[in-house]
Amino acid sequence: MAYHNGSIPLRALFIMLCFGMAKSLYTIPLKIFTGKFNSSLDLDLTPLKLIQASGNGLSLASDPAGIVNFLDMVNNLQGDSGRGYYMEMSLGTPGQKLNILVDTGSSNFAVAAAAHPFITHFFNTALSSTYKSTGRGVAVKYTQGNWEGELGTDLVLIPSIAGTLTINIATILSSDGFFLPGVNWQGILGLAYPLLARPDSSVEPFFNSVVRQTGIPDVFSLQMCGAGLSASTTADPTGGSLVMGGVEPTLFSGSMWYTPIKEEWYYQVEVLKLEVGDQNLNLDCKEYNKDKAIVDSGTTLLRLPVNVFSAVVEAISRTSLIQDFTSGFWGGTKLACWLKGETPWRFFPKLSIYLRATNTSQSFKISILPQLYIQPIADVDGTLDCFRFGISSSANGLVIGATVMEGFYVIFDRAEKRVGFAVSRCAVNGGIAVSEISGPFSSADVASDCAAGGLLKEPLLWVISYALVAVCVVVLLILLLLLVLPCRHRDRSGEITDESSLVRHRIK
Repeated sequence: MAYHNGSIPLRALFIMLCFGMAKSLYTIPLKIFTGKFNSSLDLDLTPLKLIQASGNGLSLASDPAGIVNFLDMVNNLQGDSGRGYYMEMSLGTPGQKLNILVDTGSSNFAVAAAAHPFITHFFNTALSSTYKSTGRGVAVKYTQGNWEGELGTDLVLIPSIAGTLTINIATILSSDGFFLPGVNWQGILGLAYPLLARPDSSVEPFFNSVVRQTGIPDVFSLQMCGAGLSASTTADPTGGSLVMGGVEPTLFSGSMWYTPIKEEWYYQVEVLKLEVGDQNLNLDCKEYNKDKAIVDSGTTLLRLPVNVFSAVVEAISRTSLIQDFTSGFWGGTKLACWLKGETPWRFFPKLSIYLRATNTSQSFKISILPQLYIQPIADVDGTLDCFRFGISSSANGLVIGATVMEGFYVIFDRAEKRVGFAVSRCAVNGGIAVSEISGPFSSADVASDCAAGGLLKEPLLWVISYALVAVCVVVLLILLLLLVLPCRHRDRSGEITDESSLVRHRIK
């Protein structure tokens, strides 16, 4: 899963701190507050027509003759980075409507199938005449939160796609830390590759089923429009667009830049370097890709490997006009508050991520302004505006989450094994564009493969674990035989432990 964040009430501890501003004659009215927050059947194709493809192999979403109604997919998402982006879908016969979280960092389509105190309703399989249980159990454990249930299939009606589809559904019967207070979704739509599906890759993911049953291009695109919106608002605004089967040109401006997909499990890409302002961090490029670097709409923040995170915080602290900033803010345990109307963004630099281009000798950079990573969280007593740091450290690789994705229209072009970025037309705050993209740049000064030397992929770890278990079984049989033989022997034993978990991060 990768949908980390819900909006829950803040408990603010008022501790007034004063910070001097470098090279300035006045001070910034800043307060730091501790707080808890989620920082968390046969398909009838008769009425469908053929898609007219664009010259680069992508279906243009504005094509009115497509087999899917692309333009109707615009603004089909609600939510924000704090509570996740979700869309309404209809499951079963007769249809039961649920809000489903969009997550490019997992591969199971899972919905609540039992009551839970944090959700308003759930999918009642007993009321669907077309639901079929496979009898297989499934469990997914995340870094924070988990759920268990059973696998089945049922009909799913997708907005703007004619007809119904038969989709694998994991029905969630119990969970812990998965559904959070304040969220308005009852399930998760995993859009990644089969290798991440649970309990194994034989469970066909949602979008694979859509492509197979409808014949639409193996492409989807995502626009997330929560840039600069406070997670404390009670109503979810229109949150963006999930376009299945193509690209909607009206959702972005400028050129589309593509980076290759390194491995087809998560949407793994290759990061070449990071800049804070105009300052290159000058780290070995393998540091940025340690374990992996992925694009994940279900992760709220920009997550960086520990060494990279430390370098970024140091560079921001040095570049920012705010001196002696509390470590609690950088660590995500405290909020920074300014007097209402005194926005802090002008005190912070922009951040840039360089990605390898499809021409591997070149790169391009995506940049976000502070409006995207210094994020409004709460209004305290109508006198203070409080913000959180939208970047965190990670032990599981670099994750380009909603903090960055909200600035861009992102194309998941699975057919061509590439991820595209263009400036999103909704990435505007106070009339100011909060994201930039530029290139090409030469990548001659970095290694030819920055992603090399990472840790073993999770599916491979499972294979190794099963192999080790088999070895232990053989050893155990030998020991049992030795027990019945009239000879002395030494007892031996082995223990294999393996915990499956997807990369997730939910601020609590």
